[in-house]
Amino acid sequence: MFFRRVTPKVQTFAERVDLLKQAGFATQSQLGGRVKVSKHGISAIVGDEGDNHWTIEKAGPVIGGEMATLLNMGYQMFLETPEGKRYPATADQLKALHTFEVDVKETLGLTDLYNTSLGTTSRKHMYDRVTKRDTGHQPKPWELKRPGVVPPETKDAADF
Repeated sequence: MFFRRVTPKVQTFAERVDLLKQAGFATQSQLGGRVKVSKHGISAIVGDEGDNHWTIEKAGPVIGGEMATLLNMGYQMFLETPEGKRYPATADQLKALHTFEVDVKETLGLTDLYNTSLGTTSRKHMYDRVTKRDTGHQPKPWELKRPGVVPPETKDAADF
Protein backbone atom coordinates (compact mmCIF):
# COMPACT_ATOMS: atom_id res chain seq x y z
CA MET A 1 0.00 0.00 0.00
CA PHE A 2 2.83 2.34 0.60
CA PHE A 3 4.58 3.44 -2.52
CA ARG A 4 8.07 4.73 -2.27
CA ARG A 5 9.83 6.74 -4.84
CA VAL A 6 12.87 5.10 -6.21
CA THR A 7 15.84 7.33 -5.48
CA PRO A 8 17.79 8.00 -8.64
CA LYS A 9 21.32 6.64 -8.66
CA VAL A 10 23.82 9.40 -9.27
CA GLN A 11 26.63 8.14 -11.45
CA THR A 12 30.22 8.97 -10.63
CA PHE A 13 32.64 10.50 -13.08
CA ALA A 14 34.37 7.14 -13.57
CA GLU A 15 31.04 5.52 -14.44
CA ARG A 16 30.36 8.28 -16.98
CA VAL A 17 33.79 7.71 -18.53
CA ASP A 18 32.88 4.01 -18.84
CA LEU A 19 29.71 5.08 -20.67
CA LEU A 20 31.90 7.06 -23.08
CA LYS A 21 34.00 3.94 -23.70
CA GLN A 22 30.85 1.91 -24.37
CA ALA A 23 29.69 4.59 -26.84
CA GLY A 24 32.87 4.06 -28.88
CA PHE A 25 35.02 6.92 -27.58
CA ALA A 26 38.70 6.38 -26.84
CA THR A 27 39.64 7.71 -23.40
CA GLN A 28 42.97 8.64 -21.89
CA SER A 29 43.58 9.89 -18.34
CA GLN A 30 45.18 13.33 -17.94
CA LEU A 31 46.57 15.29 -15.01
CA GLY A 32 44.17 16.70 -12.44
CA GLY A 33 41.51 14.04 -12.87
CA ARG A 34 40.74 15.08 -16.44
CA VAL A 35 40.06 12.67 -19.28
CA LYS A 36 40.93 13.11 -22.94
CA VAL A 37 38.12 11.74 -25.08
CA SER A 38 38.55 11.17 -28.83
CA LYS A 39 36.64 9.73 -31.76
CA HIS A 40 36.89 10.16 -35.55
CA GLY A 41 39.84 12.60 -35.39
CA ILE A 42 38.20 14.94 -32.85
CA SER A 43 39.17 15.07 -29.19
CA ALA A 44 38.11 16.88 -26.04
CA ILE A 45 39.24 17.33 -22.46
CA VAL A 46 36.46 16.45 -20.02
CA GLY A 47 36.72 17.31 -16.35
CA ASP A 48 34.80 16.81 -13.14
CA GLU A 49 34.26 20.12 -11.36
CA GLY A 50 32.83 18.41 -8.26
CA ASP A 51 29.27 17.72 -7.13
CA ASN A 52 28.74 15.61 -10.26
CA HIS A 53 29.17 18.63 -12.52
CA TRP A 54 31.04 17.59 -15.66
CA THR A 55 32.29 20.03 -18.27
CA ILE A 56 33.91 19.88 -21.68
CA GLU A 57 36.90 22.12 -21.14
CA LYS A 58 38.07 22.26 -24.73
CA ALA A 59 37.39 20.34 -27.89
CA GLY A 60 38.86 20.37 -31.36
CA PRO A 61 40.15 18.37 -34.28
CA VAL A 62 43.48 16.60 -33.92
CA ILE A 63 46.07 18.15 -36.26
CA GLY A 64 49.56 16.68 -36.25
CA GLY A 65 48.92 14.76 -33.03
CA GLU A 66 47.81 17.91 -31.15
CA MET A 67 44.34 19.15 -30.32
CA ALA A 68 43.57 22.34 -32.24
CA THR A 69 41.41 25.10 -30.78
CA LEU A 70 38.64 26.73 -32.76
CA LEU A 71 39.40 30.42 -33.30
CA ASN A 72 36.81 32.90 -34.56
CA MET A 73 38.42 35.75 -36.52
CA GLY A 74 35.10 37.44 -37.31
CA TYR A 75 35.21 36.74 -41.01
CA GLN A 76 36.27 33.06 -40.83
CA MET A 77 36.85 30.23 -38.37
CA PHE A 78 40.38 28.88 -37.98
CA LEU A 79 41.92 25.94 -36.18
CA GLU A 80 44.89 26.98 -34.04
CA THR A 81 47.41 24.43 -32.78
CA PRO A 82 49.23 24.84 -29.44
CA GLU A 83 52.33 25.82 -31.47
CA GLY A 84 50.41 28.80 -32.87
CA LYS A 85 49.88 27.55 -36.43
CA ARG A 86 46.51 28.48 -37.93
CA TYR A 87 44.58 26.52 -40.54
CA PRO A 88 41.24 27.53 -42.11
CA ALA A 89 38.42 25.39 -40.72
CA THR A 90 36.38 23.54 -43.31
CA ALA A 91 32.63 22.96 -43.12
CA ASP A 92 33.20 19.22 -42.68
CA GLN A 93 35.51 19.83 -39.70
CA LEU A 94 32.98 22.18 -38.07
CA LYS A 95 30.13 19.69 -38.57
CA ALA A 96 32.24 16.85 -37.16
CA LEU A 97 33.22 18.97 -34.15
CA HIS A 98 29.61 19.93 -33.47
CA THR A 99 28.41 16.32 -33.78
CA PHE A 100 31.23 15.15 -31.49
CA GLU A 101 30.34 17.70 -28.80
CA VAL A 102 26.64 16.76 -28.97
CA ASP A 103 27.50 13.06 -28.61
CA VAL A 104 29.77 13.68 -25.62
CA LYS A 105 27.17 15.89 -23.91
CA GLU A 106 24.45 13.32 -24.50
CA THR A 107 26.58 10.48 -23.12
CA LEU A 108 27.65 12.48 -20.06
CA GLY A 109 24.11 13.73 -19.44
CA LEU A 110 25.06 17.39 -19.84
CA THR A 111 22.50 20.05 -20.72
CA ASP A 112 22.73 21.27 -24.30
CA LEU A 113 22.12 25.02 -24.27
CA TYR A 114 20.27 26.83 -27.05
CA ASN A 115 23.25 28.72 -28.48
CA THR A 116 25.41 25.60 -28.65
CA SER A 117 22.63 23.55 -30.25
CA LEU A 118 22.51 25.97 -33.20
CA GLY A 119 25.99 25.07 -34.38
CA THR A 120 29.66 25.14 -33.57
CA THR A 121 30.69 27.75 -31.03
CA SER A 122 34.21 28.87 -30.18
CA ARG A 123 35.61 30.06 -26.89
CA LYS A 124 38.34 32.13 -28.49
CA HIS A 125 37.52 35.23 -30.51
CA MET A 126 40.11 37.37 -32.24
CA TYR A 127 38.53 40.01 -34.44
CA ASP A 128 40.88 41.90 -36.73
CA ARG A 129 39.71 45.39 -35.62
CA VAL A 130 40.15 44.79 -31.90
CA THR A 131 43.80 44.49 -30.91
CA LYS A 132 44.89 42.60 -27.78
CA ARG A 133 41.27 41.80 -26.93
CA ASP A 134 41.92 38.42 -25.34
CA THR A 135 44.85 39.62 -23.23
CA GLY A 136 42.85 42.36 -21.50
CA HIS A 137 45.72 44.86 -21.89
CA GLN A 138 44.30 47.11 -24.55
CA PRO A 139 45.90 50.54 -24.72
CA LYS A 140 43.45 53.35 -23.96
CA PRO A 141 43.21 55.98 -26.71
CA TRP A 142 43.97 58.76 -24.23
CA GLU A 143 47.11 56.98 -23.01
CA LEU A 144 48.74 56.83 -26.44
CA LYS A 145 51.67 59.19 -26.95
CA ARG A 146 51.49 60.87 -30.34
CA PRO A 147 54.21 63.25 -31.48
CA GLY A 148 52.98 66.83 -31.98
CA VAL A 149 49.66 66.31 -30.19
CA VAL A 150 49.09 68.29 -27.01
CA PRO A 151 46.93 66.60 -24.36
CA PRO A 152 43.58 68.41 -23.82
CA GLU A 153 44.27 69.35 -20.20
CA THR A 154 47.26 71.56 -21.18
CA LYS A 155 45.43 73.60 -23.83
CA ASP A 156 44.13 77.05 -22.96
CA ALA A 157 40.41 77.70 -22.99
CA ALA A 158 41.05 80.55 -25.44
CA ASP A 159 42.24 78.08 -28.07
CA PHE A 160 38.73 76.73 -28.49
